[in-house]
Amino acid sequence: MRSVTVAGDGSPAADPVTPARDRVRLLTWLAGGGIGGSILIMIAALALRNGWNSPRLALPAVGPPWGISSKSASVDAMSIALWIATLLGAGGVIAGLIAVRRGARPSIRALLIAAAVAVVALTVLPVAGSNDALDYAAYGRIVVLGHSPYVMKPEHLLHMHNAFSRAIPGPWRNFVSVYGPLATFEQFLAAKLGGLSAARITFWLKLWNSLAFVLVAFVADRMLRADPAGRLRAHLLWTINPLLLWDVVASGHLDVLAAAAGLLGLLALGRHADGARPGLLRLIAAGALIGAAADIKVNYAIYGLGVAWVLRDSIGRLAVAAAGALVVLVPSYAWFGIPALHALASRRNGASADSMYHFFLLVPGLHAVLAVIAAAIVITVAVLVLRHMPQAIPGRPELWAAMALSVAWLFIWPYQYPWYDAMIICLLLLYPASRLDWLVLARLAAGTLANVPGNPNAALNWLIGGLHHGIVEGVTPVVLLAAAIGLVVLCRNGRWGLPDAGHPPGGAPAVGRLMRSTTSSGRA
Repeated sequence: MRSVTVAGDGSPAADPVTPARDRVRLLTWLAGGGIGGSILIMIAALALRNGWNSPRLALPAVGPPWGISSKSASVDAMSIALWIATLLGAGGVIAGLIAVRRGARPSIRALLIAAAVAVVALTVLPVAGSNDALDYAAYGRIVVLGHSPYVMKPEHLLHMHNAFSRAIPGPWRNFVSVYGPLATFEQFLAAKLGGLSAARITFWLKLWNSLAFVLVAFVADRMLRADPAGRLRAHLLWTINPLLLWDVVASGHLDVLAAAAGLLGLLALGRHADGARPGLLRLIAAGALIGAAADIKVNYAIYGLGVAWVLRDSIGRLAVAAAGALVVLVPSYAWFGIPALHALASRRNGASADSMYHFFLLVPGLHAVLAVIAAAIVITVAVLVLRHMPQAIPGRPELWAAMALSVAWLFIWPYQYPWYDAMIICLLLLYPASRLDWLVLARLAAGTLANVPGNPNAALNWLIGGLHHGIVEGVTPVVLLAAAIGLVVLCRNGRWGLPDAGHPPGGAPAVGRLMRSTTSSGRA
């Protein structure tokens, strides 16, 4: 990669090619190699999707998604390849962040072109990495047939004996939708456009996800245009991050739609000085957009809590923002009725297979009260983060508050998947580099590893199956627990900032210094 520079101390050097510059160049090339290699493996996995993933998709004769139907790939070999891709991607992003921190300035244009190619390729290839998009397609098909996905289960579509019924995945066919009405409308629209082709329906779902993904990247790029290091960091964390590309673009998860709407809602409040309050139109727009995010996935109501935290001393303005959200939420939930509300609570006391609570659930009776225990810990950690995480986004306290609450919930709640972390990362882009970056990346990598190959019914051999079991029930829960502990430690010791380039290891800028550097970055 070109245009690599190293921040110096201003003293002349006899040899311009210093060891520090060599290390930065090496990190830059490692970043490019790791990220590029990871994305290429993922593209190959999608292209060969029908050879290793199930249910098999009947690809359309004309138009996307395109794939290689005649080739067969071992699910065991693909699992190994995707584990390698995850580790390469995580290592590449980490190397890139360190290189940027030490002064590397690779071509932003080359990075964006590479990201655009990756997004397009992962969008037009068949969905893989999760069967959730096929569940979305089933819910959309149910609405097309005139039924409610909050009442009718996908299993009923199996009796249709058509091309679509053969693409309904097994694990969730006995569950009604757990997504908001706006997500259901998106799924209905995709089903109308895709007809009886599940592959075509998932393409439309992926296309809208990709547009939302690009929108977040564009917003971050424009807001950080005066801060070259911050701009590169944002694109490494989001735009060219192979883990996110796999979890929300390749796999087609709708979380990115909610993340884009929620981010725009928080930004709609504008930049305001201490003591100032946003105008009424901004409050209504923010409420409506955050309401739309929660109407896609209810978790994003946490963004609304962030706004409420900032406006807690102004009941009138808080009511205006809440009214903006209700304008979106009330009609959509009224349309689908009480079953839509019941569906939201259907997994309130569950834990994902790789949850950090996995070891504690071995205690008899604990599962019945898990939600209560987890909620108490979430509230405690939320208070801790709100009190101790630096408010380092000048003029935008609602972004900081939403991120603090999202971090507390995502790090602690027992039911989590890696694509949920889009909720944090889209806000983290606008927060200065800190040790929180490493905790979020560790969670994302561990969660992505645990969800390979993305097919719960995959018939793995004893060795790969054993490795998969060890990752899901051993490695990932330990990493998630370590990240949660790390968050609490950061709150207690206040060492949020990363060392400056050339600074002795272990030294971190003070909170005040961190905030000054952010203020001078010229963010819009």
